[in-house]
Amino acid sequence: MHLDVVTLRDFYATPLGQIARRLLARRIRSHWGSVVGETIASLGFGTPFLGPYRSEALSLGALMPARQGVLVWPSTTPVLSTLVEEDQLPLRDNSVDRLLVVHCLEVTEQAMPLLRELWRVLKPEGRLLVVVPNRRGLWAHVDTTPFGYGSPFSRSQLEHLLHQCLFTPTTFDSALHLPPFDRGIVVRSAAAWERVGSRLSPGLGGVLLVEARKEMVAPVRGKPARAKALRVLMPIR
Repeated sequence: MHLDVVTLRDFYATPLGQIARRLLARRIRSHWGSVVGETIASLGFGTPFLGPYRSEALSLGALMPARQGVLVWPSTTPVLSTLVEEDQLPLRDNSVDRLLVVHCLEVTEQAMPLLRELWRVLKPEGRLLVVVPNRRGLWAHVDTTPFGYGSPFSRSQLEHLLHQCLFTPTTFDSALHLPPFDRGIVVRSAAAWERVGSRLSPGLGGVLLVEARKEMVAPVRGKPARAKALRVLMPIR
């Protein structure tokens, strides 16, 4: 099930949500670096993380699934958000350089059609960045944040799904090592939690981030089947 857009907006307005946004935005920037002159899009609820790229990107759009709802973003014109169907994005083939998927893959009912649609709109040299709840992390098991909803992933599950949809994962990362509780002591020590957790237990972060590239040719897996010779040729009557 998709969380509605108001619930997502309200979470990122809380002290814990602001910390989560800041920590995730830092990870996203470390993966993407500069995006000057590129076309950027997000699918799901990516607006908390797209703001810094508005002055860099050639064009930018926040695509929000119909079952989630849409917010007017930014509050000033021009509006860069729009309501979409996950498997029918209003974008041309090979039109996006960077694609961020957050608060989306874990709650969709059609993961493979969604990823194949992302494959369609991504440029051959484009990069997909997926953020999902980590099955091993605490955030996936507490429903007081949006990361506690839907189906969390392990690294191997996410890697297998991406391979099935003609993506090759290039880097894996994790974030949100602090406990998912909106309490003063947790929020105040968030930087220390993140620093220690990323060093001592990187596999236990609240979310997984995986960056993947688009494969232009489907990989051949396993041994090819051996052709069988026909002993008798029968004419068609």
